[in-house]
Amino acid sequence: MSDQPAFTGRYQVIAPTVNLGENVRLSSFINLYGCDIGDEVTIGAFVEVQSDVRIGRRAKVSSHTFVCSGVIIEDECFIGHGVMFTNDLRPRATTPDGDVQGTGDWELVRTRVGRRASIGSGATILAGVEIGEEAMIGAGAVVTRDVPPGMLAVGVPAEVVGPAPDTRDSP
Repeated sequence: MSDQPAFTGRYQVIAPTVNLGENVRLSSFINLYGCDIGDEVTIGAFVEVQSDVRIGRRAKVSSHTFVCSGVIIEDECFIGHGVMFTNDLRPRATTPDGDVQGTGDWELVRTRVGRRASIGSGATILAGVEIGEEAMIGAGAVVTRDVPPGMLAVGVPAEVVGPAPDTRDSP
């Protein structure tokens, strides 16, 4: 845990359970709690990062994104605007008896985004998938299964269509 005090600004809520790395850039209208944020990470406006999330160094999480418990985003990843992660394969509001579900009534399913992967705006990442290193997910895709390293996946549901373009050498 960080020794930093909770910071609740007019437009930010950062719980004392957040471990912030060095030189992290945080926009307004964010909610962070119980997570680990690596060095030089950028988090855009209207982002929520829940407990038990780790975001690696030099990652960028764009505005209007939701990162739920159990997600690992490795170093140098790009997460586009409005990306939604899920962590429950069988979501329900109530138990079979009709009681409101509690933390013990469902199973957290973890998701991993590999180093230097890129997820396009508006994508939805279902619980339990692994997006490989340097893979790319197209805008609006719904990722329902693993995407191998270095591959491009697009569509609903997302399908691997070939190698991800290498843009590091582009102007």
